[in-house]
Amino acid sequence: MKPKIPRNKFMGQAQVGAEGQIVIPEEVREMLHIELGEKLLLLADKKKGMALQRGAL
Repeated sequence: MKPKIPRNKFMGQAQVGAEGQIVIPEEVREMLHIELGEKLLLLADKKKGMALQRGAL
């Protein structure tokens, strides 16, 4: 049974390609209004995982 997810949330997966790139699913890009060429900040913690945030250093 597929879990019900609220419209303002997303649960899915992404695959790392041969060049180490991760594709952000279209549903997420649309939901967050992420545009082509936009800079995203990658936050990573060895125990907690990683997150993306808008903006650059």
